[in-house]
Amino acid sequence: MFSEWAWLIPALPALSVLIIVFSGRALPWKGAEVGIVALLASLGLSLGVAWEVFSHNAGVTQGIGPAGDADAAPAGAEAFLLERGLTLTPLGGDLAVELGMRVDGLAAMMFVLVTAVSLMVHIYSTGYMHGDARYTYFFALLSLFSFSMLLLVIASDLLVLLVGWELVGICSYLLIGFWWEDKHNQDASIKAFLTTKLGDVGLVVGIMALAGMFGTFSIQGVLDGVAAGDHSQALLTFALLALILGAVGKSAQFPLHTWLPDAMAGPTPVSALIHAATMVTAGVFIVARLFPAYQAAPVAQGTLAIIGAITLVMAGLLALVQTDLKRVLAYSTVSQLGYMMAALSFSYVAGVFHLFTHGFFKALLFLGAGSVIHAAHSNHMTEMGGLRRVMPVTFWTFLAGSLALIAIPPLAGFWSKDEILVAALEAGGYTGTVVLVLGALGGLITAFYMTRALYLVFAGEFRGHGHPHESEPAMTAPLIALAIPAVAIGWINLPFPALQPLSLSSWVMFDVDYWVANPVELNAVVAVIATVLALAGVLAARAIYREAPERDPLLHLGLLTHVLQRRYYLDDLYTDLIARTAVRDKLAPAAVWFSDRVLDGAVYWSGRGTYELGQGLYATGDQRGIDGAVNGLGLSALWSGARMRLAQSGNVQLYAGALFIGVFVLAVVFASGA
Repeated sequence: MFSEWAWLIPALPALSVLIIVFSGRALPWKGAEVGIVALLASLGLSLGVAWEVFSHNAGVTQGIGPAGDADAAPAGAEAFLLERGLTLTPLGGDLAVELGMRVDGLAAMMFVLVTAVSLMVHIYSTGYMHGDARYTYFFALLSLFSFSMLLLVIASDLLVLLVGWELVGICSYLLIGFWWEDKHNQDASIKAFLTTKLGDVGLVVGIMALAGMFGTFSIQGVLDGVAAGDHSQALLTFALLALILGAVGKSAQFPLHTWLPDAMAGPTPVSALIHAATMVTAGVFIVARLFPAYQAAPVAQGTLAIIGAITLVMAGLLALVQTDLKRVLAYSTVSQLGYMMAALSFSYVAGVFHLFTHGFFKALLFLGAGSVIHAAHSNHMTEMGGLRRVMPVTFWTFLAGSLALIAIPPLAGFWSKDEILVAALEAGGYTGTVVLVLGALGGLITAFYMTRALYLVFAGEFRGHGHPHESEPAMTAPLIALAIPAVAIGWINLPFPALQPLSLSSWVMFDVDYWVANPVELNAVVAVIATVLALAGVLAARAIYREAPERDPLLHLGLLTHVLQRRYYLDDLYTDLIARTAVRDKLAPAAVWFSDRVLDGAVYWSGRGTYELGQGLYATGDQRGIDGAVNGLGLSALWSGARMRLAQSGNVQLYAGALFIGVFVLAVVFASGA
């Protein structure tokens, strides 16, 4: 019943955008209440859809392979899948754009995550953005952002998914540069837009390649085509690698990750929305949505594993030397997205489960960071300290989010990150081993930089200016609400009867044509090793920062610190070598010369030649030829008319006589001939 009305989940935020734009300023809360009510309704409907979908899936056995395989699924067992659509525009042949909805386990999970986090961000923003001159405009953009992501999630057609994908990108550009008076914010928004657009080229190419190969933009049609095996393996691999480029750009994976830390220029609620449930998870989502296709393309599958494994360690190391609290969390997000990407190379459940849990505790951490920044009037941890005593709600909720991210049992992050490590162990081979080792190392690094942040922000004495105090209830209430899933959402994997419909065995995304791998179970050895490494990171950071948090030895490690602070010189490569040297100093002058001398020259001489040709044709062809012929015909008509006029007297009797004589002559001629 709920699933039939799933289209309302994105439609309600879309409607709220229109109301806020046209009448928001006239409302008591300047439009904020419209977005909050719309998302509250969408969240309620999302929970209903999720319960319906997962309850249906609870008895489904999962495996790998087509439904006809006895080892894959029992006869008659079908995962929940609802598709409704309306064909909008036929594009020739069998290709058409379909405005439809696809409701399955993946969509149901994303509905809950996006609407819940977006609702908390909306409520939080009423306090954080209070008094801002563009308050109503901000909430219109937030609602548009939420609608865009929900459209992406519900789409049954790759082109409609692309529309949601691009709308998310536009919203992020506008929100990152929301305070556009500051050039730093302008630069950050442009950098995010251009970097993700580079990845989007791959996305468009991949979508078109899949449509050309299978003759449809329908997601189910593509998956059915992969199942049938009637396709070129090389072309399928090419299409999926192109899609990976889009996912790498949107989900900030190496080497296109550089835009995300700079995106912290926007308001902190925007950072929470981008990093937790919307934009950056879109790349992970599209890989999960086409998971069976990647299972059929080993090269693309291995590429996911390598990119994800590199990213999770590389970004974690960068977080170690950041002094901006939001940048620490930004690099943490990049690292955790690397975990998800790597997991999706061999386990759908592990990757999607971590996406789900991470969305809640990372949103909590960003909103907690916003609360701290709001009180300390600074982003830099060097100007914080001692805030535990004056901001108890923010401290305890931030601590809960940090422990969940560090993966301390029994918090949410422990269960989902353990799924990834166990899945990597069971996958084996080169990619499984790489992900297992680097994933375990990444856990140690995560524990260290988050413990460092906790000590620098909340321990010791306050090192900033002013008198910080706890944030208002509009900001602390969402922190408390998000702390609950940060602690407990991972428990859905436990064998409690009441939670059985929501257990990982219910996370089926396709109907009987595809069955995802059986959910991996808790591996005690892996769990103990991962927990020991996490605790080792916590204790190491505690030993360094407990006594004097203001002394930060990681900032004084010579070349290593320098390399990390310069972000592996990738920004220098992109902005100095490519953007400035190659583009401005070499390519731009060359382009100007080519435009001025070649293109403009070609246009000039083409115009000059056309002019001269026109002049010649006018003088010879028009004046002498066409005009001469016309004038000649006119003169001939005048001459013949003058001659014929001599036979015209205007005397009727004369005409009658001439007629009689003519008739008489003709009669004589015919009579003589007879």
